[in-house]
Amino acid sequence: MVAVPHETSGGVEASQTSGDAGIGTTTFAMVDPDVQRRTELALFLKARRAAIAPEKIGLHPARHRRARGLLREEVAQRAGISPTWYTWLEQGREIKPSSEVLEHLADALLLSESERSHLLTLARPEASVHWGGRFSHAVPQALKAWTEGLHQPAYVLNGRWDVLAWNEPAKEMLGDFTTVAPADRNILRMIFLWPDWRRLFVEWSCLAASSVAQFRADTARYAGAEELEALTRKLSCDSADFATLWSAGEVDAPRLRVKRMRHPKLGLIDLTYAPLQPKGLAGDLSVVVYSPQAV
Repeated sequence: MVAVPHETSGGVEASQTSGDAGIGTTTFAMVDPDVQRRTELALFLKARRAAIAPEKIGLHPARHRRARGLLREEVAQRAGISPTWYTWLEQGREIKPSSEVLEHLADALLLSESERSHLLTLARPEASVHWGGRFSHAVPQALKAWTEGLHQPAYVLNGRWDVLAWNEPAKEMLGDFTTVAPADRNILRMIFLWPDWRRLFVEWSCLAASSVAQFRADTARYAGAEELEALTRKLSCDSADFATLWSAGEVDAPRLRVKRMRHPKLGLIDLTYAPLQPKGLAGDLSVVVYSPQAV
């Protein structure tokens, strides 16, 4: 994943095309996943460094200091590494930090548990879950039948958060997914571009921010995947709100959460939802199940 508006090395916008291979109508030339992963790591480090006020760690910088947040040298000193080596990390160079160094960096940058996990995933991809390199675009019949048999609203996602299947309760509670073009049937694109969801969710701004932060954390193991790059680039062009949130580089772990919505038929509703990872299926498939409760 690459934050816009930064340019990346290894990815070049290609011709316009149609179909489900890309998001919307734009596809991108082949990228080097390792280069993109290191770029994402560099952007993450810069964002977290910029987010720390010097006073928070006991520093009293000069009044006319131009830098926002900490300097690279200050982070390196706190982590016990050389400023040059840390600078290479922020430049996306091909170096492999040890687990110990990464832990020191996480402490130096005051990372939360979610951010710490994100750092380790980006910096040491060999330790993450093995993945075949392509997102799923079909749902096994057994999983589809199980989802359709649930009484709670539920839908199936791939690792890019494309909605691949849903049941009738989900349609009744969240809206008719068939009214969205297949190439746009993605959770993030629907949050930011589907007017029905803008009206439906009471705390839309909070939902949008938390979803972007969760998406960044949830997709870190796929960093550099061409389809993922296409999604974030296209959505950044289509939505200024998404572009702002994506560039901020926030990270938050997916967890049991509550969404509040104002349903046209049911009134004010709280939806508790959680992602489930079925075993024995493609590694990027998950099922999101909702438990509606009247307010």
